[in-house]
Amino acid sequence: MTELQIGAVRLGSPVVLAPMAGVTNPPFRQLCREAGVEGLRAATGTAPTAAPANGTHAPAGLYVTEMITSRALVERTPETMRMITPDPAEPVRSVQLYGVDPATIAAAIRILVAEDRADHVDLNFGCPVPKVTRKGGGGALPWKRDLFDAIVTDAVAAARDASAGRDHEVPVTVKMRMGIDDDHLTYLDAGRLAERAGVAAVALHARTVAQHYSGQARWEHIARLKEAVTTIPVLGNGDIWSAEDAEELMTQTGCDGVVVGRGCQGRPWLFTDLVAAGHGSDVRVRPGLAEVAAVIRRHAELMVEHFGEEGRALREMRKHMAWYLKGYVVGGPTRHDLGMVSSLAELDDRLAALDLAQPYPGAGAEGPRGRAGSAKQPHLPDGWLTSRDMDAGLRAMLAEAELSVSGG
Repeated sequence: MTELQIGAVRLGSPVVLAPMAGVTNPPFRQLCREAGVEGLRAATGTAPTAAPANGTHAPAGLYVTEMITSRALVERTPETMRMITPDPAEPVRSVQLYGVDPATIAAAIRILVAEDRADHVDLNFGCPVPKVTRKGGGGALPWKRDLFDAIVTDAVAAARDASAGRDHEVPVTVKMRMGIDDDHLTYLDAGRLAERAGVAAVALHARTVAQHYSGQARWEHIARLKEAVTTIPVLGNGDIWSAEDAEELMTQTGCDGVVVGRGCQGRPWLFTDLVAAGHGSDVRVRPGLAEVAAVIRRHAELMVEHFGEEGRALREMRKHMAWYLKGYVVGGPTRHDLGMVSSLAELDDRLAALDLAQPYPGAGAEGPRGRAGSAKQPHLPDGWLTSRDMDAGLRAMLAEAELSVSGG
């Protein structure tokens, strides 16, 4: 792996934490970024001690927010403003936006850039969740070429205009899927349109919306995108469970970097492995249960600081517990109890009762994790697949959908 240049932003390690709803909030991003820095230290003997002021150098990779709704950002809802709050030590503040209206997305970008709230903006065209795709958003949107083109063109222009008072232009990137299903692939057209519009990089999750998270990612399509898009970086995403997977993906496809999502759930230390491997080191983190418990405790503490309320913070931790404990010998009732804690004191008691002498369990703690499920029939607006272009009825529907969205 080599350094990756995304517009004015330089990634010292070509790894990106994928936006994941309800997961990549500031506490989890901080854990992943700190793990990446440890990988850099292990591989090179040095690590950055402070974030540079201009937001153009990410030595240990890029760590992206949860998906932010453009309309909610324009309305400045309190929860959305909390969601874009960066870790003060974050060298490059990266925000992912979702929307279906070019003007609203452009307005959201102007807020992020002109008010110095982000150094990089990613656009979501990959979400497969029905509540998103049935409004024509996420992975469904690139099917409408004119709408996709308008969004990326206006987004790049907004970032360029709003960057006028800064010492560099804030780059806009795109994350997408292969298409709606195998009969309605969009990624090659979308990649070329994004490149022409001035997008700084494109990332492809090598599944369709219909696949959701099932089956295997089809890396050969990342290679095809790399062949089609020649002037900007192409990043690969899908089924990266280890540093070796990341290296294999880049070797097979020729892509310029990797985007890692579910592979780091319950394993923020995966970024130590990824960054170390990217710098030629064979350092790999293999934690025993005592080390895992320590990370769980710190994660919970950061969550309490972020949300300002123990109850909510510990509720948000519940999904993480099963991921952290994957492969370790922890009985069902104990796992259930850990998933139901409501205070740090209660968490401490439950963690102390574990067999913390357990060593790393090997393969049981590795490989696929998080949601997978089965292939699903995509939920789309009525008439969405009739044409590749928008019509008046669909434009009116999208306008209503955009206005109906509130919150983060």
